[in-house]
Amino acid sequence: MSVVVWISVVSLAVWCWLLLGQGFFWRTDQRLPSGARGLPAPGQWPSVAVVVPARDEAEVLPSSLPSLLAQEYPGRAEVFLVDDGSSDGTGELARELSERDGGLPLTVSSPGEPGPGWTGKLWAVRHGIALARGHNPDYLLLTDADIAHEPDSLRTLVEAARGGGYDMVSQMARLRVASLWEKLVVPAFVYFFSQLYPFRWVNNPSLRTAAAAGGCVLLRTEAAERARVPESIRQAVIDDVSLARAVQASGGRIWLGLAERVDSVRPYPRLADLWKMVSRSAYAQLRHNPLVLFGTVAGLALIYLVPPAMTIAGLAGAGAWAGWAGAAAWAVMTGSYLPMLRYYREPLWTAPLLPFTALLYLLMTVDSAVQHYRGRGAAWKGRTYARPEAAQEP
Repeated sequence: MSVVVWISVVSLAVWCWLLLGQGFFWRTDQRLPSGARGLPAPGQWPSVAVVVPARDEAEVLPSSLPSLLAQEYPGRAEVFLVDDGSSDGTGELARELSERDGGLPLTVSSPGEPGPGWTGKLWAVRHGIALARGHNPDYLLLTDADIAHEPDSLRTLVEAARGGGYDMVSQMARLRVASLWEKLVVPAFVYFFSQLYPFRWVNNPSLRTAAAAGGCVLLRTEAAERARVPESIRQAVIDDVSLARAVQASGGRIWLGLAERVDSVRPYPRLADLWKMVSRSAYAQLRHNPLVLFGTVAGLALIYLVPPAMTIAGLAGAGAWAGWAGAAAWAVMTGSYLPMLRYYREPLWTAPLLPFTALLYLLMTVDSAVQHYRGRGAAWKGRTYARPEAAQEP
């Protein structure tokens, strides 16, 4: 067998293993579990403090904050929005929305500039949790300023946590897919995330896989204190994975799944916007390790780029075996992507384009490393973290 055929066959073998041996990552059936068995009695629902870190969020706040204030929750709940040094009037707008719409009590506060060794978001989360603890909440809902919740979102989160005995319940919000680039890149982002952190593995207490989706995390206050959150993860750029690992390492039970009634309203209309979103933390995910970067690039090429390349090469006369193996691998890849496209209600015919999207992610990852070594690190909303810490065990 020639080298070309071997590469093609290895790629097919890897895809067969991913399909069956990587926690069925491609399935989209991990949804919020029913909490009917653990429903509190009327008047005994646990109290919840909603903490919203916000920096320059005036564009999305009118679409997200009213949905939090309008939560139909049977127990005591209040919202703490932390204005993290915004320059666009985020704090003032939040107060105006609260006065206009009413609903849950809202406290708007500012923590000042981040302390040494803290990323901006976690500094804001720290401030919000400190304010919330003054009210002794049973649970903390950590949610981003661009996340819109259906009116029953908080209630169903608490039901799931109570019913399943979870210390942390997180939902991957359905991201916006309006522009052409969003349609091409966003579903693949969630697909790749679930490939790295199969939800079934995260939700299996006998395994050590830990992950969360930072846009929507319900956390038991006692578990947060036991895990020393957020102090124990204060330098993390990939804060959601770090949070999940900290909670799990302290003995907490975690759950992660896809959301049905929680949506991100943040627009990423241009490729440049999506590129910035991915590249700012991609190299941190690889622990800033050049060898891991090389392995990741090689792996992405073998898994996603070899199948279409070998298919084309086979048609061009490079060998029937190489072409057939490449085509089979491409077919498996395409089939595994269909459930995610259905979840996002996108046309299924776009599934064969996944290799092109993977190439974009490969280039974004390389660019993330280049920016790191240029001293720009993870840049986000006017702040640059020259040497950000990757998500790691606390």
